[in-house]
Amino acid sequence: MKTSKKKAKNQITATDSEKLKSLFVDGLQDIYWAEKNLSKALTKMTKNTTSDELKEAFETHQKQTEGHIDRLESVFQMVGEKAKTKKCPAMEGLIEEANEIISDTEDGSMVRDCGLIMAAQKVEHYEMASYGTLRNIARTLGYEDAAKQLQLTLDEEGETDHLLTELAETYVNQEAGDE
Repeated sequence: MKTSKKKAKNQITATDSEKLKSLFVDGLQDIYWAEKNLSKALTKMTKNTTSDELKEAFETHQKQTEGHIDRLESVFQMVGEKAKTKKCPAMEGLIEEANEIISDTEDGSMVRDCGLIMAAQKVEHYEMASYGTLRNIARTLGYEDAAKQLQLTLDEEGETDHLLTELAETYVNQEAGDE
């Protein structure tokens, strides 16, 4: 990064602020598309699980995802922007990967559940990276209320990831290995 003057920590100029806000809004649009499309994908993933516990986890996360969409709409409003989506190639690929796991595994198998957990955790990690970065940018731009909303979603994504790990370690992976 080339700069002619050294800036104090967290000090940004008006021009820098406009550029950073543009990047921030772009990131919001990206994750907004991701959440909307994930909500649809979770319906398919739920229908294709074997274990009741994983089905329940996906159903719970789908409800949370609807809340994430609402929260993002609130964040757009807080920063004076219209809520709109921008196609997210990363989430598109992650959803496609989940669909391939469904088509490449046996219906009713724990191997499929294992694969769906793997796919879902990749989604969670992408979302956590997105929300953490957006929260940090919101703070830099002085959007503290938006940062708090993004942190709430980040926390929920982390809880879902933890639950998926627990399901995998408790029994799904072992039962998949026994098939």
